Amino acid sequence: MGLKSGGLQRKSKASQEIPSSSMADIAFLLLIFFMVTTVFQKDKKRDIEWPEAEAAEKMDDKQKDILNIWVEVSGEVYINDQLWQMEDVRSIVRPLYAENTSLVISLRSDQNVRYQYIDLVQKELQAAGALRVVFATELEQDITRERR
Repeated sequence: MGLKSGGLQRKSKASQEIPSSSMADIAFLLLIFFMVTTVFQKDKKRDIEWPEAEAAEKMDDKQKDILNIWVEVSGEVYINDQLWQMEDVRSIVRPLYAENTSLVISLRSDQNVRYQYIDLVQKELQAAGALRVVFATELEQDITRERR
């Protein structure tokens, strides 16, 4: 006499469904984690006289697609608030431009900066292959403040 069912049966079977009762808790905890660990880039406050312009356009590009280059009165160059030599601008901008083709370079300076320094930065940007360069002006700053 053979046993048809083998004589042994499992009392509980594993569920084929994914438990969804704790999914909302996990999603909420992940949201809190990313909110706490995110770092937002803020430009340093610079007390400068912006160059004047008769017409200006507000850039609607994402903040990550804008590379800010500051030229100080002394000729110092800051790229995203980090000091670099004038000769290094090309080597910094070229790989960034190759990585992100929608990159916009915002050239910012005081009204009293000698044109010689602006011209040197422009030549470095041309050598780096930068295609989209904009000049920040007082009128652009006014437009930005009005929209906020």
